[in-house]
Amino acid sequence: MARPTSWRAAPVLACGLLLAGCASVAPERAFEASAAAAQARTGVDARLLRSDADRRALQATIDAWLQAPLTQDAAVRIAALNHPGLQATYWEAGIAQADVAQAARLRNPGVGFSRMDGGGNRETERSVSIDLAGLLTMPLRQRMAARRFDETTLRVAAAIEHHVNATRRAWVEAVAARQALAYARQVADAADASNALMARMTQAGNASALDLAREAAFHAEAAAGVLRADRLANAARERLTRQLGLWGAQALYTLPERLPDLPATPVELAGIERTALNQRLDVQAARAAASGTAADLGLTRTTRFVNVLDLGYADKRETGEPKRDGYEIGLELPLFDWGGARVARAEALYMQSLGQVAHVAVNARSEARAGYLGYRASYDVARHYRDHVIPLRKQISDETLLRYNGMLASPFELLADAREQAAAVHATIEALKDFWLAQVDLEAAIGTRLPAPSNTDKKDASP
Repeated sequence: MARPTSWRAAPVLACGLLLAGCASVAPERAFEASAAAAQARTGVDARLLRSDADRRALQATIDAWLQAPLTQDAAVRIAALNHPGLQATYWEAGIAQADVAQAARLRNPGVGFSRMDGGGNRETERSVSIDLAGLLTMPLRQRMAARRFDETTLRVAAAIEHHVNATRRAWVEAVAARQALAYARQVADAADASNALMARMTQAGNASALDLAREAAFHAEAAAGVLRADRLANAARERLTRQLGLWGAQALYTLPERLPDLPATPVELAGIERTALNQRLDVQAARAAASGTAADLGLTRTTRFVNVLDLGYADKRETGEPKRDGYEIGLELPLFDWGGARVARAEALYMQSLGQVAHVAVNARSEARAGYLGYRASYDVARHYRDHVIPLRKQISDETLLRYNGMLASPFELLADAREQAAAVHATIEALKDFWLAQVDLEAAIGTRLPAPSNTDKKDASP
């Protein structure tokens, strides 16, 4: 209920309302804080698309990037700029900034007018009122809105980071699937040739029907392997395409033929738990939420008895009577609701937020440790295949071929070695893929990018 303030105070009040309403609302500037936080952790520059001109310029830039095989860095840049769902999330920062601006504005004043005629008399009453309680609590509401804006900034930055990491994973899986498909086709071609050779040997009486059946079975399995690899490659590519937000002609992008080589040495990290607690956005968001809830509790206690407090001026005029001036204050009496339930609720929310901070921190520590252990283990497995399994398979292949050329080994040994080589190379590709995925998971767990490897070993992943 709002009642009165003086007509003389109206210009002053109007001035205050005008100044309170001057807080600007600029969504692109509101988003800059989120973009900066995400850029520091992912190395990716995100921008808000505000117009059709921005979108056309972006599409031209993407077309230029897609002229070459899509690298991982180009993929995450496209995803951060082009994904429509992520762009929709960016506007949350503008919404939160609008709430901050709204908190700096007073509720519109109320103006009342009444006129009564009867018995030769006319009574006129006019009033102007403002929300006095809103004016008194405005600084607190502004601080609360600012804290919620900070929370939204962290939440939007976390959405960018999550999408970038998901895109990195999708790129690794898509390239690994393409590499596996290419090798599966090579194996199928070799199996086709060996099957034809075995058929001729059987016709010449140099191989039995059992040998032919075994080779035919391997040929059939190799063909099935191509179909399976093709299905997996298509599915992985489509997952990446969804992450990029591409469609139409742009969805026909090309991928590199193989994954990057394994680094010569893994990255050594110290204090990963401390890094995770300092860098992870979910930890910072939980802390900000707890701080905001504590501030809300303070406001609840401040206003527990003052639900509505209005101050205003009124004048009353009656025919034949002198003008009468006065003021009116409306205050809601706490006869039934003393505000205790609101305070208790706020305290419960605050204790809940403290528990959530502890929960997020415990998870962050554990995920950082698990991520680093997984990263090192995946590196060791991939290096073992690179440095031991593949060299040994290559040596066996060379020796078998040498013995075959010297007529000291049969074609059956040569074909059996080819099958074993295929299994080893598939395992090597999987190990390399697992390592790059583990690196993405580690970066997500500690909330920052790993340093770029100083060098890589150029050993091939195939015998």
